[in-house]
Amino acid sequence: MAGNSTGQYDGHDYQLYKYSPSVPAAVVFTLIFAILAVLHTYYLFKNKGWYWIPFTLGVIFEAIGYAGRIAGHYYPYSLAWYILQAVFILIGPTVFAASIYMTLSRIAIALHSEELLIIRPKWLTIIFVCGDLLSLNTQSGGAGLLAKDDPKTVDIGQKIVTGGLLIQILFFGAFILVTLLFHRRLHASPAHHADLARGRKYLYVMYAANTFILVRSIFRVAEYVMPHDGPLLSTEVYLYIFDATLMTLTVVVYLIVKPYGELFDEWKRRKDLGDLELSRRDRSGHAYTASTDIELEAGSDRSLREPPRKPDDRI
Repeated sequence: MAGNSTGQYDGHDYQLYKYSPSVPAAVVFTLIFAILAVLHTYYLFKNKGWYWIPFTLGVIFEAIGYAGRIAGHYYPYSLAWYILQAVFILIGPTVFAASIYMTLSRIAIALHSEELLIIRPKWLTIIFVCGDLLSLNTQSGGAGLLAKDDPKTVDIGQKIVTGGLLIQILFFGAFILVTLLFHRRLHASPAHHADLARGRKYLYVMYAANTFILVRSIFRVAEYVMPHDGPLLSTEVYLYIFDATLMTLTVVVYLIVKPYGELFDEWKRRKDLGDLELSRRDRSGHAYTASTDIELEAGSDRSLREPPRKPDDRI
């Protein structure tokens, strides 16, 4: 991983890589992400979980990015290969986030617990996916400037990428907070104890994936805040520890606990029936609504046998 990739471009000295990209490391992660992409694609079509398309595309982007680093070793002065690997590795996790953001509302609806969210499910997805798109576009725009031979342009590109990463961290932090509050309310409500047992593993996987992406984003911010020849950008091993490895773990945990199955079938059933209101049956077979859960959480002793209230229009 040693050596500099420098050369002439339009009569000027320029430096794309601060080292010679490692072929063995790039080959290993290209194969890993390619295999994981095939597996995710298989389960995507098998379960018709179309909301997981962005995540699967992100895995493909990672494979393309690391394949680009193989080419970068043999063509170290090629702007095309440099930009390809930089952009696809940079935006892959951002695309992961789009699907992850859509998961929480589906879990809440599948558990008949959407009233415990602090943001209505339809707005939850819209807000965080829009934030993700803003981060994606910002990072992509900045990444394209990193290959320029003008130091000022590279500096601007670094600042733009950093801004995009900070947007991603901001929205990820807010999403984790929303998820934690939902989990806490679910745990505190006696009426939802069985629901918590059904959804616990999906929430834990979400925490793990969010943590991996958040740590990776913080590493990337530190990388771009430092000078272009700083230790993080000029030492390849950090990329493989804090980006490639963490993103591999993110992809793998969603193969261990797949974002499909019975729980998500219940979300689809309610969606297809238009049954996204809050009323359902309690354990004794008596109907109750969102207000019942709120009363239970507050310690109300009002009977569950009251006539069902008209569901609100939360969703």
